[in-house]
Amino acid sequence: MAPFSSRCLAASGVLAASALGPLWLACIAPTGQLGLIAAAGLFPMAASLFAGSTAGCLCWAAASLLGLILLPDKGVALLFAVFLGIYPVAKGKIEALRCLPKEYVWKLAFFNAALTFFWFCFRQLLLPQLPQRLSKQTALLYGTGNLVFLAYDFGLSQLCARLKRRG
Repeated sequence: MAPFSSRCLAASGVLAASALGPLWLACIAPTGQLGLIAAAGLFPMAASLFAGSTAGCLCWAAASLLGLILLPDKGVALLFAVFLGIYPVAKGKIEALRCLPKEYVWKLAFFNAALTFFWFCFRQLLLPQLPQRLSKQTALLYGTGNLVFLAYDFGLSQLCARLKRRG
């Protein structure tokens, strides 16, 4: 499929608009914010799976930009833009390496770069309720974060495999 075919652009636009629903809910939900942002990340992944990686990138970019402009909670939009929206698209490119150790090195590098960005630049915006004792134990935060990320990645892989079988 051509990178900017009408199918690619249409899929990107429709799925980007659809991603704003869970992002908006994440702005008003008292709990489950990360889960809703992760659910919004499924839309760029679907665009990537069914219309190509260009569609996935366009979907992510459009949803990120619209989220930063329209959403009342910029932290939600930023978390989507920097990690939970782009990772499902990047995951497909990383898994194209077809070498499991290299894949995990790149996946963990991606996650740790995003975590470091948020930790040093936007800690007060995204993690204001973090207990004081945990904010002094960075190694524990990164260790736990990596384990949770690996579980997220595994679940995303399972979902992706099911979508490919049905697609």
